[in-house]
Amino acid sequence: MVKLTIDGQTVEVEKNTTILEAARALHIKIPTLCYHPDQGVKANCRICVVEVEGERVLVPSCAFPVREGMVVKTTSPRVRRARKNILELIFAHHSKECLSCDKSGTCELQNIARELHFDYEIRYPTVVREATKDISSPSIVRNHSKCINCNRCITVCNEVQTVSALARERRGFETVVTPAYGKQLAETVCINCGQCVQMCPVGALVVHDDRDKVWDMIDSHKEVVAQVAPAVRITLGEALGLEPGVVTTGKVVTAMKRLGFDKVFDTDFTADLTIMEEGTELISRIKNGGALPMITSCSPGWIKFCETFYPDLLPHLSSCKSPQGMFGALIKTYYAKQQNKEPEDIYSVSVMPCTAKKFEAKRPELGRDGYQDIDAVLTVQELARMIDYAGISFKDLPETEFDSPFGLGSGAGEIFGVTGGVMEAALRTVYAVLTGAELENIDIKAVRGFEGVKEATVQVGDIPVKVAVAHGMGNARKLLEAIREGKADYHFIEVMTCPGGCIGGGGNPLKNWQKMDYRLDAVYKTDLNLPVRLSHQNKEVAMLYKDYLGEPNGYLSHELLHTHYVDRSNIVK
Repeated sequence: MVKLTIDGQTVEVEKNTTILEAARALHIKIPTLCYHPDQGVKANCRICVVEVEGERVLVPSCAFPVREGMVVKTTSPRVRRARKNILELIFAHHSKECLSCDKSGTCELQNIARELHFDYEIRYPTVVREATKDISSPSIVRNHSKCINCNRCITVCNEVQTVSALARERRGFETVVTPAYGKQLAETVCINCGQCVQMCPVGALVVHDDRDKVWDMIDSHKEVVAQVAPAVRITLGEALGLEPGVVTTGKVVTAMKRLGFDKVFDTDFTADLTIMEEGTELISRIKNGGALPMITSCSPGWIKFCETFYPDLLPHLSSCKSPQGMFGALIKTYYAKQQNKEPEDIYSVSVMPCTAKKFEAKRPELGRDGYQDIDAVLTVQELARMIDYAGISFKDLPETEFDSPFGLGSGAGEIFGVTGGVMEAALRTVYAVLTGAELENIDIKAVRGFEGVKEATVQVGDIPVKVAVAHGMGNARKLLEAIREGKADYHFIEVMTCPGGCIGGGGNPLKNWQKMDYRLDAVYKTDLNLPVRLSHQNKEVAMLYKDYLGEPNGYLSHELLHTHYVDRSNIVK
């Protein structure tokens, strides 16, 4: 342990603790921009500088380790002058569109300027980059006039997702973060995951906003139906000011009805449907010598990653569409027929935690006869803004049930929202189908939690089914390389694009791992409290097969619920 003094207060912390961490132990707030608790130290913005007795220059508190007897001042005259100077330099190069910026209210630079009572009197010439927006991606909008070169987006894209769609170009004051060779984001290897949006402290990277498009749909004469993903009921309340981990299922439905949606359905329903299709497909591959390991296909960022970097492994992907894709197909076929309407008379809107779902909705494979199954995708951030705009007091709303015929979802469908959830849900049903009995303990905890790669073996009859789970593309690469080398003896692999799974998706309110713990707990508590916890026990799914689809992996199921993939490796070359 090391004892030091910060602003006259004594604190004892472990050796190698940074000054920033020690200050936080004393509840002393030091401003940060390039620092993020989920990333390594970069120390390039210098807004966190402090004065250390005996040091010639101010030091970055995020990177400077404590030592015995150290005396630190966090608000000395030198520190105050330095921070003001740093803010002046940033704002001399930064767009001043704060009132109209998507990040207004959550912008870290804006918050620091307010907390430090920065007066915006800048001594340097203002040279703001041209405010051109890159709107080529259906998921993410770039505005480099707002970039502060903190490198947080590059770090998550390169080190966590291992995609490397962004890089630094030029030097000094002219440095920009951009796709290489002047390309637009849609022309790069970007997988649309939105983790860069989650990391960006300002408005340089934001979700591609489709609110106006959806408002126009609501104002039209057509029927507007929506599906709500499992993770949304976990994170929407947080986006609207509630504590992390508060489950708001019924309030979500009420709010959306007040916004003008005619029907609000539960994507847990098609999560259960996915398990029926995917589980049957896995059993068929095991029995008939199909490509193993089979890999889940419900995470669209992961699908694009595999298409781009590992097209040789596409035969290992399940042919199942994602729950969003399955729902879209059912809305424009089965549901439209039930309502005696043509597909084009219904607008199908998805509410998702995921920015990559916006890209997925535009895939030509998710449509037929000249129309798309999904007409618009809203992220949690966008839906929260619509609710705010409508003046709805979310926390005071009563609970409303999801609409039929797609209103029943099981606990197995609910846990799709976390890493390991799809695997656990699938094993619960595969075991029952193959053995004719239910698992004695359906809580398969070996695949739960935030470890990067998890493994488990479940004895299913005479077959020891070996499975693996990965979240984040850096972790997925480890399993994919093992498959290429012939070292992966798994039957089934789950891959989720975003760290933590859908509760960590790019369209959620901004996260850190502490918030993720609350979200994870909320998902499993919801599963535990639902009356149906197994996909094959969902009576509404069973009725859909009886009345319309026939059987899992049957002819009509393959027509509507399964898909194919595209080799995108030419983008890498």
